[in-house]
Amino acid sequence: MDVPFWAWAAFIGFVLLMLFLDLFVFHRKAHRVSLQEAAAWTVFWVSLAIIFCIGLYFIEGKRVALEFLSGYLLEESLSVDNIFVFVLIFSYFRVPAEYQHRVLFWGILTAVVLRGLMILLGTTLVVRFSFLLAIFGAFLVYTGIRMFRHDDHVSVDPDSNIAVRLLRRIMPVTDRYHGTKFFIHQNGVRMATPLLVVLVLIETSDVIFAIDSIPAVLGITQDPFIVFTSNIFAILGLRALYFLVAGIIDRFHYLQQGLAIVLTFVGVKMLAETFAPWVMGHEFHMPIELSLGVIAVTLVSSVVLSLMRPKVPTLERVPQPTAEAHELGG
Repeated sequence: MDVPFWAWAAFIGFVLLMLFLDLFVFHRKAHRVSLQEAAAWTVFWVSLAIIFCIGLYFIEGKRVALEFLSGYLLEESLSVDNIFVFVLIFSYFRVPAEYQHRVLFWGILTAVVLRGLMILLGTTLVVRFSFLLAIFGAFLVYTGIRMFRHDDHVSVDPDSNIAVRLLRRIMPVTDRYHGTKFFIHQNGVRMATPLLVVLVLIETSDVIFAIDSIPAVLGITQDPFIVFTSNIFAILGLRALYFLVAGIIDRFHYLQQGLAIVLTFVGVKMLAETFAPWVMGHEFHMPIELSLGVIAVTLVSSVVLSLMRPKVPTLERVPQPTAEAHELGG
């Protein structure tokens, strides 16, 4: 799809405007986000994505609209892993509920920039070096199989995070929170607060998850505009989705297997489309309707199965803060 520069500028301008209104108008004061507020914002962001999809349908046609919808659904589903990690990080550092929205806001703003650069690089490389699709496909198949076979235990260890260690070398970190501030001046010295450490962990975890999610969307379409917009719409709704499902996320214990099947499916699709000319003698492109159907049915089935067969509650995945985390958390 040949997208003019003004369309890119308009979309980015719209995203920046919505983020500005979010932080400085609707969430100007730090407060605990209620379940009702989170639900309303989730409906709002999903509605915006659907409206955008409908606009693509009338302007560019059915295929482009379905590619966007598939990419958005895939990204929104993969963001569940991000939410679980956010829960661990906030619990580990005992971040007060009224500060969490601010951390996620700045985390998502930075994620928009970083993912934009990663998408630009990824789509450019795929266009120039088509064999990279096979590499991405094999990587997704490996990731999907590994995710399906293992219930990976996610832990929070700031000392092993390179970005956090670098931050602590650059400047000292206070031992308690100072409202929603990331930096303070104490005894004439500029210091970071624990909230900045939390932000750095949020950012690095998002970059790690993007390594899986961006190749997955590239398996649906290589159009940089569709890959970018589907990613950004999913990221914009991530904060509201976090506050909506953070407390019940463990109930969807089969969702990990569902995501594993989806990643494996997309990886096999990429491999099949890459090697079809050599194996079949002609190109092969899976219908986008089939891809969307497989993704949707798999995810819905995993959620329904989770609700039908509840998991026995355990305490295994509750993070245990270290003595240092106790100090940072106040």
